[in-house]
Amino acid sequence: MAQHNELGKKGEDKAASYLLDQGYRIVARNYRFDRKEIDIIAWDDDQLVIVEVRTRASEYHEHPRESITPAKMNAIAYAAEAYILENELDCETRFDVICWLPHDDEDQWEMEHIVDAFRPLPG
Repeated sequence: MAQHNELGKKGEDKAASYLLDQGYRIVARNYRFDRKEIDIIAWDDDQLVIVEVRTRASEYHEHPRESITPAKMNAIAYAAEAYILENELDCETRFDVICWLPHDDEDQWEMEHIVDAFRPLPG
């Protein structure tokens, strides 16, 4: 596995642990539909939460949240709609982003959880 893929998987694993610690109930990881992917799908009480996880190797690159383009937001929303229809859900849904910046000490990662980070664009 390429180093950036390993770093991304580690970031997703840390995000899943964080969400579980916060009381979320994770129902899917790496959900795929039509070549689109959602990193984590979870419930926060009665609200469906679609989570995009972004991890960067260093703080010298753009902040992870800045790498989520409108096209990426639309791709996530497209897959989320498929998940909702596939599971016949009728619920409030929000889109969160969890950003990770690892430091030299791998146990000391900087995390930012952006709740309700974006809304799908019409179209």
